[in-house]
Amino acid sequence: MTCGIYTLANDVVYDQLIALLNSIATNISPDFPVCVIPYDHRTTKVAAEIERRPSNVTLFDDGEALERWEQFATTIWQHHPTAYDVWNLRGVSGVNRMGMHRRFCAFDGPFERYIYLDADTLVLGDIEPILSPLDEVDWVVYDFQFKDPTHVFNVHSPQLSDAFSEQQLDKIFCAGMYAAKRGVFSPDQLDWLLEQLKTEADVLYINGPDQAIVNYMVLKLDLNIRNLSKCLPANRVTGCCATSPHFERQEHYLVDGGKRLTYLHYIGIGSRFFRRLCQGENLDFPYRDLFLYYRYLDAPDQQPVFEGKPQPIGAQAPRTKNIFKRLRSRLALRR
Repeated sequence: MTCGIYTLANDVVYDQLIALLNSIATNISPDFPVCVIPYDHRTTKVAAEIERRPSNVTLFDDGEALERWEQFATTIWQHHPTAYDVWNLRGVSGVNRMGMHRRFCAFDGPFERYIYLDADTLVLGDIEPILSPLDEVDWVVYDFQFKDPTHVFNVHSPQLSDAFSEQQLDKIFCAGMYAAKRGVFSPDQLDWLLEQLKTEADVLYINGPDQAIVNYMVLKLDLNIRNLSKCLPANRVTGCCATSPHFERQEHYLVDGGKRLTYLHYIGIGSRFFRRLCQGENLDFPYRDLFLYYRYLDAPDQQPVFEGKPQPIGAQAPRTKNIFKRLRSRLALRR
């Protein structure tokens, strides 16, 4: 059975993608299959990076699938009562963050079982505990998003309580990491979901459009979902978000209360900060040295040399101060 990892990337997140690929090669296997789904057409650097790597790293090139899932997302958002109006006011033409919806290509991609990871992630430990439950369940996650439904659904929608029970809402998850099987959604199920969303689209959170849709799909079909943060013994559970300040570094991974993290998600830290850091700007953000280690693992001589005290990213121009608002809003997700 073919297992692999999908991620979503373009040249904007080039540095993060390199760090992710290096962490997979180091902490899983240099031969583990990885498929990079293009976020959009800006993939010149990404394609060159994939070309220089072993053949187990590939660029997803099924144009029909990309178009099909973009149309799927477009159809959904056409039923939302306010999304397009709000996005237009923000200067967004069409569907907000359309490229993020391309992750849905994994539902019928080449891997029979897979883990999806956002590009701003490092794999730091054994992923078998994430993949092996797929023998028994449809969907596996490992996060604490269930503590904060406001970044998944419109909690003010009067339709939410009709669409989902409290027990279902307690199963919401972060779309930055999940494991599933190819074909988990049949064509008939997808048609049924689109039909339901004609009247229930208002429950979707428009600022995280792809995360809202994938949660809706999993919960509405009542898939058998396992969240390892709830199922693992307490002495084995770790956090996963860079918003958690208490992780300790050991060698080239992190531990949480003596337990090794499976992955670290740099949630809420914009790609521009990673890019500027790699261009030599002495910026500071959580676990930046771990990121730099994996980013330049294959080319340590190219790593920037910094002088003086690093500047916290919160001290940037006023427009970047919103990052700390986002980080604080997600503190409830940390361990």
